[in-house]
Amino acid sequence: MSIIVTDAGFTPAPAREIPALAELTATDIAVDLSNTDSPEALIPHLDRLTLIRVAFPAFSDGRAFTIARRLRMLGYKGQLLALGPVISDQYAMCRRVGFDGVEIPDELAQRQPEEQWKFRANWMAHDYQGRLRA
Repeated sequence: MSIIVTDAGFTPAPAREIPALAELTATDIAVDLSNTDSPEALIPHLDRLTLIRVAFPAFSDGRAFTIARRLRMLGYKGQLLALGPVISDQYAMCRRVGFDGVEIPDELAQRQPEEQWKFRANWMAHDYQGRLRA
């Protein structure tokens, strides 16, 4: 099981089968991308997709940040989730690049409770440039 984290806090992730990019069909409305997949491969599907999850294989691997930003620049308007062991300190960056939330394993949610994530829910306030301008 896993937990979806948004600015509102924790919600259980629904049980669902989401295909990887290689298995994506013309009728699928959701897809899982690895951190090595090209977002441009989804251009023909972006209007149909309602959910894209981008894998973070480790919290230290930031390639998914770039993929999220590229998907938004390509015009993707649906739900975009970071998937994997993202830590609460990375939540603000996830939101800034275009993720709507993160889907984390239950074990991580136990180690980093909801309060730690909600502290970062005002992600625009956790920006060093904004603090410097103030």
